[in-house]
Amino acid sequence: MFRMRFELFVALRYLFSRRKQTFIYVISLMSIFGVALGVGALVVTLGVYNGFTTDIRDKILGANAHAIVMSYRPEALDKYAPLVDVVRASRDVTGATPFLYTEVMLSTPVGAKGLVLRGIDPDSAGPVLTILDRMLEGGLAELNTEDRPPGIIIGKELARRLNLGMGSRVNLLSHSGEKSATGFAPRIRPFKVAGIFQTGMFEYDSTLGFVALSAAQELLGLPEGRISGIELTVADLYKADHVAERLQRELGSPFYVRHWMEMNANLFAALKLEKIGMFLVLAMVVLIASFSIVTSLVMLVMEKTRDIAILMSMGATRGMIRRIFMLQGTIIGAVGTAAGYALGIALSLLLKKYQFIKLPQGVYALDHLPMLLNPLDIAIVGGSAMLLSFLATIYPARQAALLEPAEALRYE
Repeated sequence: MFRMRFELFVALRYLFSRRKQTFIYVISLMSIFGVALGVGALVVTLGVYNGFTTDIRDKILGANAHAIVMSYRPEALDKYAPLVDVVRASRDVTGATPFLYTEVMLSTPVGAKGLVLRGIDPDSAGPVLTILDRMLEGGLAELNTEDRPPGIIIGKELARRLNLGMGSRVNLLSHSGEKSATGFAPRIRPFKVAGIFQTGMFEYDSTLGFVALSAAQELLGLPEGRISGIELTVADLYKADHVAERLQRELGSPFYVRHWMEMNANLFAALKLEKIGMFLVLAMVVLIASFSIVTSLVMLVMEKTRDIAILMSMGATRGMIRRIFMLQGTIIGAVGTAAGYALGIALSLLLKKYQFIKLPQGVYALDHLPMLLNPLDIAIVGGSAMLLSFLATIYPARQAALLEPAEALRYE
């Protein structure tokens, strides 16, 4: 304990005392600044990545649920009510609702736009499709009526582009045709806008629409009860694959179950690879700062050659001399890491609260820069910075410990 206090005292003395050569002091400050800049940049960048990934994941799951049950034979889903009850009764399943998926053309006097149309059950879709919680106007209750024409819920960007509001009339053109005297013509049905949602994800807000299941079946000319599949949510979304496997065994053929990790595997694999790449690139900033630590300590050893020789003559061991300079470099890394934490976390919290960096709509999936601080990522960043700072001290400290007192004092 005494030796450690002595070594720490000398290290702090060398670090903060006035030096003969101001240049060495400046290099030490630049080393601290470099470590702080690297740590702060890593904290902010990883926070943006985590926020982006989480936001994308939540919006994808909000529109598509955690897993879906489908069939190799579409007619096997015609009597879906008992199947929905079986899915809901399965362990760890928290909700289930039937859906019908198709692509149509939405036409208005202002223009036309391709639309991904989802036929849903208004009574059971709410807890499963959380995207419908972000309603600006209207709601699911507007779909659950017998009014004519039936209602449709669309995104804010689509409504803005086609100048639509609550109660506006639109026409949906289905790819399934109707036989007429002149051949097959597209099936066209009128709808009225019964709700407008906003997710902040441009793709969903501009191309997604919801109608009642019966209205979608009538538009496509399908028999009553025909659906595309059953969407479900689970208690732990990271265990959706296990729930899907168990549900697959319970349902058997011709049904099959797909979960969100499988359906979006390429997207999240690419995002994970980008995270690793960003970490490695920004870690180079800390690595460059560690080179400054090496330079600072080497020059300090040259400046303090006489002091080192005197300490060794008074009984200081080579191990103590080595630890003095290793402690000094580690302190530089610790101060830089703490300053980087303060800078990065403060900037991240400001970005999260005020969202003052906006993203161009139509270019990115989000309309603002998201932010989510992960304690594990912050710990890894700090640990990496401290490790690089410590490794940078090994060579200078070793050279200081190898000095011979007699040789060092010969020319003093």
